[in-house]
Amino acid sequence: MQVNVSARHGNLQPGDQQLVVEKAEKLRRLFDRVNAIEVTIDLKQLDKPTVEIKVSAEHAEDCVATAEANTVIAALDAAIPKVEQQLRRLKEKKTGHRATAHKHIDPVVADED
Repeated sequence: MQVNVSARHGNLQPGDQQLVVEKAEKLRRLFDRVNAIEVTIDLKQLDKPTVEIKVSAEHAEDCVATAEANTVIAALDAAIPKVEQQLRRLKEKKTGHRATAHKHIDPVVADED
């Protein structure tokens, strides 16, 4: 899995890129089929940077989340829960549709009065 971090209209602070990569790599623990994570940081408005996270997974649509805050790290912290929720829903759709076999269903015994 690869994590790409890019900045538009400016450069990141020293150390911010490594912190962004570390936080983005934690998304892998939610869904094993994640292929790539792209984090785009827009610094056009320095007082309100925007962070966009795009997660690509096998056999699924991309999960995209955007957040805006006063700092880059605060915007990242706001965007990560959004994409986590999307990954949880995606995993539930992919793995939660298996029917329970009849032999695993507990029989209901009616109590006799």
